[in-house]
Amino acid sequence: MSTRSILRLTAALLAFSVIAPVVGEAAPRDDQRMVLVTTDGRLMRDMPEAGSVRVVVDNQGRRLLIDRWDVVIGFEMPLWQYREQQGLASPGMERNRNFERDTADWDDPLWDDGFGRDAFPAAPPPPRNRDFRRDRDRFANTGRFDGIERRDLNPTTGTVPGREDESSIIRLPREGAQQPPVAEPARPAKPANAPDQPTTPKLSKAQVAALQVYLDRNGFSPGVIDGRMGSNVQKALDAWREATGERIDPSDTDLVLNRLATRGLAFTTYTITAEDAAGPFIASVPTDYAEKARLDRLSFTSTREMLAERFHMDEDYLQELNPNVDFNRPGVQIKVVDTGPKKAGKVARIVADKSRKQIRAYDAGGTLLVAYPATIGSSSTPSPSGEVIIERVARNPGYTYNPKINFKQGDNDKILQVPPGPNGPVGSMWIALSKPTYGIHGTPEPSKIGKTSSNGCVRLTNWDAEELAGMVAPGVTVSFVE
Repeated sequence: MSTRSILRLTAALLAFSVIAPVVGEAAPRDDQRMVLVTTDGRLMRDMPEAGSVRVVVDNQGRRLLIDRWDVVIGFEMPLWQYREQQGLASPGMERNRNFERDTADWDDPLWDDGFGRDAFPAAPPPPRNRDFRRDRDRFANTGRFDGIERRDLNPTTGTVPGREDESSIIRLPREGAQQPPVAEPARPAKPANAPDQPTTPKLSKAQVAALQVYLDRNGFSPGVIDGRMGSNVQKALDAWREATGERIDPSDTDLVLNRLATRGLAFTTYTITAEDAAGPFIASVPTDYAEKARLDRLSFTSTREMLAERFHMDEDYLQELNPNVDFNRPGVQIKVVDTGPKKAGKVARIVADKSRKQIRAYDAGGTLLVAYPATIGSSSTPSPSGEVIIERVARNPGYTYNPKINFKQGDNDKILQVPPGPNGPVGSMWIALSKPTYGIHGTPEPSKIGKTSSNGCVRLTNWDAEELAGMVAPGVTVSFVE
């Protein structure tokens, strides 16, 4: 099969291009034909890869192409409307003089390829919406269209489990078309006495990240946002249930996305500035405290590390979302998560749960306000027991290393003054406790929070420590529980 035919077949399978005529039928009139355009009104010439997009219908009847980060990348438009818009093109919208050439073969019988008109999901007839430029400008400002109805139009051969009532929008290939046989997967026999176990579908990284963003925005931190369902995510879900009484099913992705939409979708774009790229940065973070003490500041080591922390992300995940991106170039646009503003409130009591490896903070009425994964002590340097109080809060702190009262690091046996910085031993925040030398603080290694041990203190990600610091004051009780 030629490359051209493969592209056409892919387009038919994805069901987001022009509805083709069945061989022997008259070609659709121009007022019935559809074209696929990008969000700035240009004809979409490069067909997205299969599986990289979804198709939903908005409340105006348009088919929108949504990428894996829930960003609209294009939509379907009537041919007549596209021509009108091209005739009234704004300076930022290029007039496509090759339109007839690019669309001349859409009525070619090769488009059928065994998928007739019935192979496409039914969609409401597009309204004669003459406000495309308004919608386009709204998208440019907000990054999204209003009123998207989450109605998946990706074609499949059968009924979607759990959506049998919507089977009318899922069409099989027309009768008589030559289709490869679909083998029924073998299923292991279930023992007679085996209990029914609900099956949780495997979530994509983007779906997990959306859940992480939702929890993070509401003050129930999953730690670094990395698209992975780990223990820190489960702890955040447990905290959510304690605070609200609601159990969130991670596989209910529609619930998460619908709730996210009230404050903006999980992913957004960010343009790297000259200030971002300028630093200052350090070449690497020394492990030896004497070498740390020789530096002026324990800054970030790169723009990528700085941006990952700014957006609460795992550094490797940020790179994965932006392959081949030069993070040192101002003006480069990158994809990041949209974490939203810090949680606000007044904390009256904190519980440091050693076994759960989590900090939970309550208001005066006993309502759980925030919860953060934490690294709390170790067997060799345990955290305090019982109750202590917060004495003071220090932002951007330096660190005094004293081997006689702290711990022994390497061969260092003298007091050292380690400079401040996000890569310092206590990160960007220090919340001092009434037990000397102990505190709640940040970390230079956010991906290890809740997964390793500390030297007795309570270690949080820098952003969680900063959020907590904004809600506490001297005198707040911290209870350490086993």
